Amino acid sequence: MITAYLLDDERPAIERLARMLVATGRIEILGTSTDPVDALGELSRLRPDVLFLDIRMPGLSGFEVLAELPHEPLIVFTTAYDEYALEAFQADSIDYLVKPIDAAQLDRTLAKAERFLARGARRDDVRAVLGEITAALHARSAGPWLARLASRSGEKISVIDVRSVTHLYARDKLTFAATVQREHVVDQTIAELEEKLDPARFVRIHRGVILNLDHLLEVHTGFGGRLIVRLKDAAKTELTVSRDRARILKGKLGL
Repeated sequence: MITAYLLDDERPAIERLARMLVATGRIEILGTSTDPVDALGELSRLRPDVLFLDIRMPGLSGFEVLAELPHEPLIVFTTAYDEYALEAFQADSIDYLVKPIDAAQLDRTLAKAERFLARGARRDDVRAVLGEITAALHARSAGPWLARLASRSGEKISVIDVRSVTHLYARDKLTFAATVQREHVVDQTIAELEEKLDPARFVRIHRGVILNLDHLLEVHTGFGGRLIVRLKDAAKTELTVSRDRARILKGKLGL
């Protein structure tokens, strides 16, 4: 029997999916959670065959959860947004279910998981396709990309042209937009900004850092083969690229 874990920030969604899975008689549910951070510890311990994963969650997005996982289960994204039904999800170890999930959808997904596990096939590198999925999401997203950011300081609100932002980063539960002149506190999280900024210009190089490629000067290989980027500013600011995002950055640069 296939083992599974369910992660969704909406408890009713988890309960409904759990009932549907139990009714099939094909799944053993090892655990569920509405908190992505807490779920990471359980997933490391339980190591399920399949992870049913919501995409948009507070704290950590589904993509960020995957980037933190020490093992690679089969992934079934659950989403209320049909724009996420992308070809990239057709990789062997990735599938999707559009909410509200129906029995036919679920049967298709379980059949795919059973075939994959039965033949003992090598699992795709889930992290390797995250960049392709993210880029596709941006390409299909409606509406213009953010051109300006607002930064509130007391009763004053400063408006920042995103073209002047060298990078954005999270620190001490705050998000900062760095320009050549200074740093500004902005209200959005890094995950929210990643969805709203033009992916042709901005790329997430770390869980807590988004880089503006227009301000990139050099890329270096640091200790242990990790990439380090250097910016064009006077301080030649250096930022570390996390291992799971190095492929995405290289792809943006044509390396």
